[in-house]
Amino acid sequence: MSEVTINATRSQIEDFISSVLWKDMIRELSMWKSGFRREMASIVDNAADTNPSSASVLMHLGDINGRIKAVDYMLGLPEMFLQVLKAKGEDNG
Repeated sequence: MSEVTINATRSQIEDFISSVLWKDMIRELSMWKSGFRREMASIVDNAADTNPSSASVLMHLGDINGRIKAVDYMLGLPEMFLQVLKAKGEDNG
């Protein structure tokens, strides 16, 4: 696994975290997660009509779970970048 390279400074990342752009991104990604959860909740109701196989239902649940985890990862990137800089003892600027 390659080492994470962060070109931004701690200050730039902190400014980004408090920016309107990041708040907009958080709101949009949170709406995605909400939609994924609604999709997950509808699987049982839809199964009565479509009669999918157990494997198909499990694959669908796994797919939704993976999407939710990807969004959570994206939401955590700025904080992870700060932690990496802290661990390296760097500020890149």
